[in-house]
Amino acid sequence: MKKIILNKKQSIAVMAIIIVGLVLAGLILLSDKHTAVGDEHGKSSHAKEEKHEHAEGKQKKQATEEEHRDKIVLSDAQIKAAGVTIQIADAANIRTTLILPGEIQFNEDRTAHVVPRLSGVVQSVAADLGQQVKKGQVLAAIASTGLSEQRSELFAAQKRMALARLTFEREKKLWEEKISAEQDYLQAQQILRESEIAVQNASQKLAALGAGSGTSGAFNRYEIRAPFDGMVVAKHIALGEAVKEDANIFTISDLSSVWADIAVSAKDLNAVRVGEKVIVKAGAFDSSASGTISYVGSLLGEQTRTATARVTLANPQGTWRPGLFVSIEIVAGEASVPVSVSAEALHSINDKPVVFVRSADGFIAQEVTTGRSDGKSVEIIKGMQAGSKYASAGSFIIKSELGKASAEHTH
Repeated sequence: MKKIILNKKQSIAVMAIIIVGLVLAGLILLSDKHTAVGDEHGKSSHAKEEKHEHAEGKQKKQATEEEHRDKIVLSDAQIKAAGVTIQIADAANIRTTLILPGEIQFNEDRTAHVVPRLSGVVQSVAADLGQQVKKGQVLAAIASTGLSEQRSELFAAQKRMALARLTFEREKKLWEEKISAEQDYLQAQQILRESEIAVQNASQKLAALGAGSGTSGAFNRYEIRAPFDGMVVAKHIALGEAVKEDANIFTISDLSSVWADIAVSAKDLNAVRVGEKVIVKAGAFDSSASGTISYVGSLLGEQTRTATARVTLANPQGTWRPGLFVSIEIVAGEASVPVSVSAEALHSINDKPVVFVRSADGFIAQEVTTGRSDGKSVEIIKGMQAGSKYASAGSFIIKSELGKASAEHTH
């Protein structure tokens, strides 16, 4: 093989050609890379635009679907047939009420715990549990040795007084006729006065026991009588039973008047005042009555941390029975609000309060922000303006139709 020898000029030329080739190759590679990056950037931008457009379209579609779901199309004839009442949102005076728990109790001022005041054995029982009794009516009779002794003492005092009176009249006559001495007359007078005091003392003892003088042969019979008109609400006595003088044998209560005791927490005490008008409602049945707070306790209970307030209720029909749980409504304040709707117009959809506002072709479920309420009217703070028409009575039908439309759309 023949060896090729290049001179200096030829070598320089070859090196120049190689360098130029390498530079051109590098430029070509760099150009291709920029082109690829540009293509990728273009593709990415296009993808982002497509994604953004898709998201906007989806949001618009969802908004349209939401608007469709929150709107119920009803004609005037359908609204009338469904019994839906249309009202206008306007200003109202809303009375803020405070509702507190309570319980019906006996009127202690008209309740008596009857005790015998004498020990003895029960001879008869004339009153039954739940019976209405009149003042002075005999409830029971007992045989008491103590009463027998008291009556015997009275009769003995009466006999001594009768004898003392005869002696006094005789001595007085003899003294006036100058037959006997004045000392005998004065002594007879003293004995008469002492016998009168003894009779009076014995009579007062029997009166304190609620017993009369009795009749001959019945000194030991003691009759227990009703202190006033009322009902026998408790009875702890039986025929032949031995009772003590302080035993609670009957409880009589006049149920034409009862107390409603209220448990008032410390934070509500400022709203509960004597003389305040209240409404008492029964929880077990549909009944209510108005009354006035007659007492507010000054101390809080150690266990309950509540104070006791009291309402005196007239109970002529016996509707309010002791032990019945009730709720007491107290007016805590009154304010005028610019926009309000009826309470029955307010509904909850997705845990948000809404009102069905009248539109040209039906109703729209309008989300609102509510404020104060008195059970009849509700303040609307945000979401509606005064003068807006809305569905009031019968609006639950619109809510049910809205629920059906949402279910059909889901399927």
